[in-house]
Amino acid sequence: MAKKFELEKEEILWKDRKRYLGLPISFTRYEVTEERFITRIGLFTTETNEILLYRILDLKLRRTLGQKIFGVGSITLYSADSTSNEYEVKNIKHSDQVRRFIGDLVEKRRTEKQIAGREIYGVAGAEGDHIHIDGEGPAGGMDPGV
Repeated sequence: MAKKFELEKEEILWKDRKRYLGLPISFTRYEVTEERFITRIGLFTTETNEILLYRILDLKLRRTLGQKIFGVGSITLYSADSTSNEYEVKNIKHSDQVRRFIGDLVEKRRTEKQIAGREIYGVAGAEGDHIHIDGEGPAGGMDPGV
């Protein structure tokens, strides 16, 4: 007798594709739900990677001159996830608005789960390094002197 899995499907709040010359002609898809950031890569073989939003420690936006010309940018997600502690979301439209949107969702998730920055210190650091996510320490996020 086979079990039927009843999974509640999460609503997709934002989605986009990796773009080339500003056009969505790749097989890399990005999605954000209330709980997760999901990446699906591939056509015949698909690899899915997801990061829980409350585990994202920091966000960085980078826009080269070529990206500015084509209206795209890349966001780097730094997370407490052991499998992908640094992940780049490449060549997406409206990258600055997306970065702020994801940042707001991350803060909302942490507040709902009552997770303070101090509870995730050191998860991605090495040899005594600590990550500061609540505004303490240098702007780069790492404080090697602690």
